[in-house]
Amino acid sequence: MNQEKVGNKVLFYDTYALYAIVKGEESYRNYISNYKILTNLMNVYELYYILIKENENKLAEEFFDKLINFCVKIEPNIVKEAAAFRLENIKKKFSYLDCLGYVTARSLKVKFLTGDEGFRDISGVEFVK
Repeated sequence: MNQEKVGNKVLFYDTYALYAIVKGEESYRNYISNYKILTNLMNVYELYYILIKENENKLAEEFFDKLINFCVKIEPNIVKEAAAFRLENIKKKFSYLDCLGYVTARSLKVKFLTGDEGFRDISGVEFVK
């Protein structure tokens, strides 16, 4: 996750993408060093939780320490927009956190990187399974 030489390619990474990278999924290999990572503290929290639940405490600590530097602030207006987006897409059963991440990405004018099936055909999404 060396972010020094990535150029101007930037994506917002949701927990699905972060977890896929941690687990070494081949389809996410290109997203480790070729893009600048943006995420938020809640995604880091969710990843940390998943990893400690899997008894991967050392990995959880390692990635927490790396990812904390790539977190963007969650602005109050984004919280409101995320709630509206979730309501508009209620049938897709998006999580609160996914909606928060997607709307944050849109506000930053970057694509939202995920493998969450519900986002497959949504504008502004870099969908990778």
